Formats: sequence, C-alpha cells, structure tokens
Amino acid sequence: MLNPAFPDGAPNWVDLGTPDLDGATAFYGALLGWELVPGGPEVGGYGMFTLDGHTVAGVMTVPEEQSASAWSVYFQSPDIDATAQLVTRSGGRSAFEPMDVLDYGRMGGFTDPGGAYFGVWQPRRNTGLGIIQQPGSLLWAELYTPDVPAAAAFFAEVFGWKTEALKVEGTEYVYTTVHPAGTGPELSFGGLVTMSHVPAEAARGPHWMPYFAVEDVEATVAAAKRLGGAEALPAMEVPGVGTMANVTDPYGAVFAVMKPLPRQQ
Repeated sequence: MLNPAFPDGAPNWVDLGTPDLDGATAFYGALLGWELVPGGPEVGGYGMFTLDGHTVAGVMTVPEEQSASAWSVYFQSPDIDATAQLVTRSGGRSAFEPMDVLDYGRMGGFTDPGGAYFGVWQPRRNTGLGIIQQPGSLLWAELYTPDVPAAAAFFAEVFGWKTEALKVEGTEYVYTTVHPAGTGPELSFGGLVTMSHVPAEAARGPHWMPYFAVEDVEATVAAAKRLGGAEALPAMEVPGVGTMANVTDPYGAVFAVMKPLPRQQ
C-alpha cells in the first residue's frame, strides 16, 4: 500500500476540480468528515480539504464550460522538468508546463499515450498529503486505460515503476499492480485496469481514480446517494483484498471507496 515516506514515483497528492466549491465541501464533509481550508488569491483560490487537521486533498473551482468535474492524481518527482522531458520522449504530452507554486513546490500536468491525465508534484515546503491509509484519506490509485502493457511501459520509462501480475483469489482475473523503483510489491500503490473490462468507467475515457479508505463501504455508498451523489460501480468484495465501490459526487467526479482487509504479517 501507499508509503507515508512518498518515494519518488508514488502518489503524493490528489485534488478535485469542481464547479461548486460550497456544494463539494458539503458533500465530502458529510461523507468523509473533511473540512475546507480556503485558499487565498495568491494561490488562485486553491484550497485544502483536511481531516482532523491533516491535509487529505486539494480543491479548486473549475467552471463547467472549462472542464468536467474530476479528481486528479499526482506523482512525486525530484525534478519535474526532467520528468516532463521523459513524458514527451515516451509518447506522452504536456497539458501545462511545470510551474512554481510559491515556495510550496513545482507542479505539472500531463497525459499518457492512452489519453489519461496525471499530475506531477515536486515537493518543496509542501511535502505531500498529511495523512494516508486511514479512514477518509487516500489509500490507492487506479488507472483505467485502453492498453495496460503500453501504460506500464510508459510509466516505467517516466517513473521507473515496476509491475506485478496479481491473480485475484477465486477468479481467473489478473490485476496489474504498480510500485516505485527500488521497492518491492509490498509497497504497491495502485493498479492498471483495461477500461473495456469495466463499462461504467470505459464511458468516461482513460483516467486515474483515487481510492479513499472507509470503515463501511455499503454505508458510505448509501450516504453518498443521500447526499446527491451516485453509485458508479456497486460494492464488491475482492477475496484477499477487501470491499470497494465506485462513487460519483453530485457534480460527476468519480472516486472509489474501500475497506481493505487487514494486512497479513
């Protein structure tokens, strides 16, 4: 699972672009217990969602006519300019050039050859999320892509990711997990999924999706629906892994919730 030390290449940030900041704050506050720390004009109004005083995500207002509401996943780089060059050489594209965010760090946005957007964060004063792996915080990241081998090759070139084929207990399905260079499968932080295998997500096109840990998946999905969201993929139990479901917030941003099984020692 995610490593609190944030090795290079691992997810170290997530943020939400939404057309209704007040509505999104109300939804995620009631669902996951988050509170909003508003951003000032010096950061363009970019705010932080916090849980018990720890940052769990960033959030910004994005007009509907500019972009669809969506979650973005960021990966750590020690040198974002070098990463940008690797993205281009490996067949990806730059959505916007790397830039300084005051003295917090440097960020950039890119798309992989399959068309999925991802962010890159080079930490300075802001070293990343303040809490992970706990209920209400980031647990996992998943890429829905048209071509898993091609995506694996691209991210291996850009970040040095390693992959493992994980046979899902009791099924014929093989899930591709990814972990940072220089680590083992025990530090896997995400997975690669052929999006045609999941029609509900295929309709959204290639994309990264964050997973947030919860204590009770079914109760969280029911609460999301009461709060104006929707169930995108029904709750399912994956043997040896845990229970998970995909959810959309009231403005169409998709994310997953998961209650993992206790890790075996």
